[in-house]
This record gives sequence, C-alpha cells and structure tokens, in this order.
Amino acid sequence: MVREANVKQAAAEKQLKEAQGKIDVLQAEVSALKTMVLTSTPSSPNRQAHPQLLSPGTRSKGASPRHGGGHTRNKSASWALPLAPGGNLDPPSVSLQPVREDKEMDNVLYAEFLTWKDSPSLDRTSAFLGRIYREDISPCLSFTKSELSQSVQNAVENNSLTIEPVAVSAVPMVKANAIECGGPNGLRAAVETKCALSGMSRSCKHRIKLGDRESYYYISPSSRARITAVCNFFTYIRYIQQGLVRHDAEQMFWEVTRLRREMTVAKLGFYLTDTDQG
Repeated sequence: MVREANVKQAAAEKQLKEAQGKIDVLQAEVSALKTMVLTSTPSSPNRQAHPQLLSPGTRSKGASPRHGGGHTRNKSASWALPLAPGGNLDPPSVSLQPVREDKEMDNVLYAEFLTWKDSPSLDRTSAFLGRIYREDISPCLSFTKSELSQSVQNAVENNSLTIEPVAVSAVPMVKANAIECGGPNGLRAAVETKCALSGMSRSCKHRIKLGDRESYYYISPSSRARITAVCNFFTYIRYIQQGLVRHDAEQMFWEVTRLRREMTVAKLGFYLTDTDQG
C-alpha cells in the first residue's frame, strides 16, 4: 500500500510540474500579445499585430487578417499667407505666420460617446455609431461599384479584409479595358488598369482580398486610403471594446474624432504617399 501511494504521489507531482510548465508558457504568450496590442495604435500600427500590412513575402501563411491597415502620417504645420489691401497676396518677402490648430468639444457628440463607452459594442443602432456610419463610414466606402463597395464594408466590419502591395515592376502594361479583378490566382494584369472600386484607370499598386474569397481586387491609392481610414477607426473602437485602451474618456473621444477626420479627408480625395504605397 505504501509503495502504491508513493507511485501515485510521484505521478501526481509529475503532472503538477507539467501543468505549471504549460501555465508559464501560456502566461508568457498572453503577456507578449498584450504588449503587441497595446503598442499598436491606428496612427502607428504594430505590423506584427496587423499582418495585412505586411508584404506577401513576409506575411505568414494562414495568418488571420486583422483590421487596420494603417498609414505613416507626417505631421505638417499649417500656414497662412497674409493678404495685402485689395485681396492680393503680399510679396514673397513677407514672412509666413504659423497658425496653431485649436479644438473645442461638441457636447452632443461627447455625450453619445460616453453612452456608448458604458457598454461598447459594434452595434450600429447606437446613437454614437449610427451617426458615424451615416456621416463618415458609409460616405467613405461609397464607390462607383456599389455592390463591391458593400462587400468591402462587410469585410471591414467582420475584420476579414486584407490589403497587400503588388510588385508593379513585375507587371506588364495592359489596356484600360482589361479585367478589374485578378480572379482565382490574382492575375496581375489589372495593376496598370482600372481600380475595381472606382472604375477609373489608375496605377493600382495594392490589392484587397475579402474574407475567404479566392479573388483579388486591385485598387488605386485613393481607394486604399479610404479603406484604411475606415479600418483604422474600427481597429481603435475594437481596442476600446476589448478594454485595451488605457486613456481617459476625453482622450479616447479626441482620438475617435481624429479618426473621423481621417475618413472625411480620404473621402475628399486626399491621401499621403509613402514607401509602403510605392
């Protein structure tokens, strides 16, 4: 009986050590994941947390696409040119005066945000998200190709849209009436032709993939900017929903407002170019 008890005790101690080892591994993985997520913001995304921002060669196969395809934004100062009497610009010798941007909180918008923050969700029926869908998201993702536009919006909402660059140097020039979608194998003939969303002939240096679909859609820089602006917004509110944002309510509100402005600017056709965009 004593021998049997010793055997059982040894087996139990072995199982305990194995369980503790597994717990240590899991705790290390959770800690690393938290660090990765908390150091990623829409304006400066962590590329390991957002594999859709990586080039095809560096992205691991089968990685789950996340939202948020972000841009590298360059801060620039605003300048005002003083006018001479009569409305004409003064001669170039007049020094430029820097203008400081200021801001004032809208109490109605802030109240809607606070109500949403008490129980954050992606339900668009809330006053907070309903307004942003109506004023920002829907206009920003409203392209000429309406059916594909709706599919893009659904993929953004479901966090299943992937954006990746295309090696333009490896693609031959084609006529403007070439196919807009790459097809099952992502044929690269569409890179120098029409944007699949706007229908305009543009140099399409990026392509998108919607969920598990096999097709790739080539998009222009402007279309990419509009999509990523919306992705950045969804990334941030998901962080809030998951309790990963350590800022106070007012700081969160101003970040949401900044992301709303990014969507408006992109919708109007403005976008930044950087090495990621080619």
